[in-house]
Amino acid sequence: MSPSRLDVLCFGEALVDFLPDRRGRLRDCERFEAHSGGAPANVAVGIARLGLRAGFCGVVGDDEFGRLLERKLRAEGVETSLRFSGAARTGVWFVALDRRGDRTFFSPSGTHGADKLISEVDVRRAPIARSRWLHCGTSSHVLPSGQRALLSAVRRARRLGVRISFDPNVRVHLWRDLRDLRELCKRVFPSCDVAKLSREEAETCTGESDPHKAAASLVSRGVKLACITLGPEGAYARQGNREFRLSAPRVRVVDTTGAGDGFVAGLLSRLPENDPGSIPDTALQAALAFACAVGSRVCTRLGAVAGLPGGTFAPPRRQSSGRNG
Repeated sequence: MSPSRLDVLCFGEALVDFLPDRRGRLRDCERFEAHSGGAPANVAVGIARLGLRAGFCGVVGDDEFGRLLERKLRAEGVETSLRFSGAARTGVWFVALDRRGDRTFFSPSGTHGADKLISEVDVRRAPIARSRWLHCGTSSHVLPSGQRALLSAVRRARRLGVRISFDPNVRVHLWRDLRDLRELCKRVFPSCDVAKLSREEAETCTGESDPHKAAASLVSRGVKLACITLGPEGAYARQGNREFRLSAPRVRVVDTTGAGDGFVAGLLSRLPENDPGSIPDTALQAALAFACAVGSRVCTRLGAVAGLPGGTFAPPRRQSSGRNG
């Protein structure tokens, strides 16, 4: 019996996030709890919880944390294709939360985590051919070998007719030279059916601080649907000459970690298999509104995945602000 087709294959990092027992500086926290993390892995969990078939392909250490991530992903129903490496340990991140739930990160593994060892070997074993979407980022691809792997995965997906979703998920401190990040994004954007960036990431990657100009820049580079998330203000999206402005549902924010990953999972779960450019305005507006609702819900719980909703999730009404153009 052949393996089933995947709705979304996520390619990149799976990490362990250590979340604090209180708000404030890391130096003032005494207890931490281990949670699964890593943007592509979070998206895979979100897709699975929404009732779709999700896969994850990446590299973890041949250690206890790597096995923990394997267990957690499989428990969520994610088809895992992990390579356990003895050359590096599983990446870990310590998260600090301020009073608003906004976070800062510290990683003792830095650029030396096992996820950074992703390579062409992983592209060859990734089940891209039986996936509807390939979702990827940049955090695992700071090394030249990882950058080649990302570009190879994107080329393979495009050749096979697989849709491509890209969230750079910029971690500035991982890059010795941001020009390398920008060059990598420059080469990926033309193949993207969907690109999601935060306002800050959009400025880093496009040089535009205004969301409208940033989205227009992405579309001019070949992105079919450019989404700029704006935190509590919602999101702005552009597809060709069509513009969409979405407001975010009001929620009590506990932790903003993973909100963007929730947005991506919600959006991909509502996009059809055909060309996103052919989606009617009302359907695209609804998909974007659902994405905002999922991202907001993530913020109501501690950690990147605890707040991801299940398949019966119904977003609140009156959150869309309409379209222009």
